[in-house]
Amino acid sequence: MAQLNGKVAIVTGASRGIGRAIAQRLGQDGATVVITYIKGASQAADVVTAIQGMGSEAIAVQSDVRQLADIHKLFEQTVQRFGKVDILVNNAAGINIFKPTAEMTVEEYNSMFDLTRGVYFTLQEAAQRLNDNGRIVSISTGGTDMSMAAGGAYAGSKAAIEQFSMALAKEIGARGITVNTVSPGVTQTDGLVLSKEQTEMLVAQTPLGRLGQPEDIASTIAWLVSDDAAWITGQRIRATGGIV
Repeated sequence: MAQLNGKVAIVTGASRGIGRAIAQRLGQDGATVVITYIKGASQAADVVTAIQGMGSEAIAVQSDVRQLADIHKLFEQTVQRFGKVDILVNNAAGINIFKPTAEMTVEEYNSMFDLTRGVYFTLQEAAQRLNDNGRIVSISTGGTDMSMAAGGAYAGSKAAIEQFSMALAKEIGARGITVNTVSPGVTQTDGLVLSKEQTEMLVAQTPLGRLGQPEDIASTIAWLVSDDAAWITGQRIRATGGIV
């Protein structure tokens, strides 16, 4: 188990799903955790309560990374409350739209890339605010490994985040800050809607023989933000069970 005592972590989009699992794991490992949410204040409060029950401090901040002013306010509130930021996990996600290129509307395209823009400027704020020897991890997708029909805009929005991260790793590495991405495979969350047949097909294609769970991704993040991963930067870690 990673030891994060004394560390202050921001986890965006952490009221449910993978983000919730990440926030709770970092709290379990001793970090003070600031979680963000857009809607679902009661769910966010439940995450805070769970982390506090583990003996760590936690607060929830309503924040939308698509609003640049919210990004600045999030870091400002964190520093004012806890004095610093050591860890950023960019987990906030929007609605993933899969449509053939010929049918994608400008509005649908923008809805995904507005979030990508938000991740970029969250990385920028972190580059300015994180303590030396800090940790940055952004969530991408295993889908960037495959060219999928109807998945071009979605995969492109995540591939951009991978490129942002690799460049930033080189820009701030001299400060001991590591920057990585994690690409989950198909992960069982409330937002995953699969038929029994689709689920069975995916499980059959996965060498480890099951769908991913949020805790699988959280464990990967917990390692990357620990001292044990101090030599890992500019990398994309695939947490997929081997399916891609």
